[in-house]
Amino acid sequence: MKTIKNLLIASTILLMAALPLTSFAQMQTPAASPAASVSQNVGFTKISIDYSSPAVKGRKIFGEIEKYGVTWRAGANAATIIEFSTGVSVGGKNLRPGKYSIFITPQASGEWTVHLNSKASSVFAYMKDGKIDEEALAKDDAVAIKVAPVMSNEVQERLQYSISAGNNKVAKVTMSFEKVKISFDVDTQVDQKMEGFKAAF
Repeated sequence: MKTIKNLLIASTILLMAALPLTSFAQMQTPAASPAASVSQNVGFTKISIDYSSPAVKGRKIFGEIEKYGVTWRAGANAATIIEFSTGVSVGGKNLRPGKYSIFITPQASGEWTVHLNSKASSVFAYMKDGKIDEEALAKDDAVAIKVAPVMSNEVQERLQYSISAGNNKVAKVTMSFEKVKISFDVDTQVDQKMEGFKAAF
């Protein structure tokens, strides 16, 4: 009886010791560009951004890894997606609620271009002969906004998006990476929506 009890105890100890090893074997390597997200309610609108966050790792990103004049996916891995829960205005253009891909075209000097892609496609959907077909990409722009990059002496190691609620009517969406920060405004059209509510009653 004592022998059986001792065997049961020994078996239990061995099983418990093996569990961490099994869990460790199933663990995956951390993603080089981990998934990230940010959201902010502004006015009546929820604005959300889902992206992957690459790291600088001592490299020169803009002008080398991401060539000037070539549209970039504004993140890593899957497409960077911005979603509006209601209609908004960006760059003076009305956009319907829904999802849009964010692409960015960096430039060596002057303004950069932020594209909101109407099909929420990957930038690689526009590859032709190993290059981005900029003309085809432009046709699917819901809006393309020219923005002035703000340069910094300090390095933002990981790409990061942020959304500021501002006056709770106009949001500011900012992308920071390496030594560059670019922003664009999203007008959530609070006044127009309030007028629509009043007209309905």
